[in-house]
Amino acid sequence: MNMRVSAGDLAERSLQIIKDLKHLEGPMLPILHAIQAEFGYVPDEVKPIIASELNLSRAEVHGVVTFYHDFRDHPAGRHVLKLCRAEACQSMGGDRIAERVKQLLGIDFHETTRDGAVTLEPVFCLGLCACAPAAMLDDEVYGRVDEHCLSEIVAEARR
Repeated sequence: MNMRVSAGDLAERSLQIIKDLKHLEGPMLPILHAIQAEFGYVPDEVKPIIASELNLSRAEVHGVVTFYHDFRDHPAGRHVLKLCRAEACQSMGGDRIAERVKQLLGIDFHETTRDGAVTLEPVFCLGLCACAPAAMLDDEVYGRVDEHCLSEIVAEARR
């Protein structure tokens, strides 16, 4: 995932992704996921290309990108730390955990540390309600997150 891509290369690579997935029924979400996998986010410059290729308005594409929390409009850090904000996690101390993570990282939700190491994102259920509060660092999930576990997760993410 190269964060610095020329406009021409961005368009060319995006068109190839769209061409590869356009045949699917309901292709917009697979296309958006593939573009984010390729570039690390969904660049604004790609939205008109998607709209044109799928015969949709730019507003429709923008609406889908902004509706789903997994799509980013800017590159993420090397690691993405997601904290569950759903009711079960909140009832088990999720708010306290979230505030502690923000303090440890020096950022708020939807922000990235200055060194580019960690992006902090809220997520509304990781499916670990019985093990609340829950977090996910990249693709690894953690249940029953407490202050000690949290410090270890943040230390791992800062590497």
